[in-house]
Amino acid sequence: MGKKIIRLVRDKSGATAMEYGLIVAGIAVAIIVVTGTLGGKVSGTFTTISGLL
Repeated sequence: MGKKIIRLVRDKSGATAMEYGLIVAGIAVAIIVVTGTLGGKVSGTFTTISGLL
């Protein structure tokens, strides 16, 4: 039983998966923010062009 606990404590693969998960979450948040910002600007541009036509 003690060997299993020691092996579990030394195993770092779960930490690596967690790091990748945090990186993916950060990228997703950045994409959402950029999309929201650009989406409003693009919508405004199309509205302006539509009004000029």
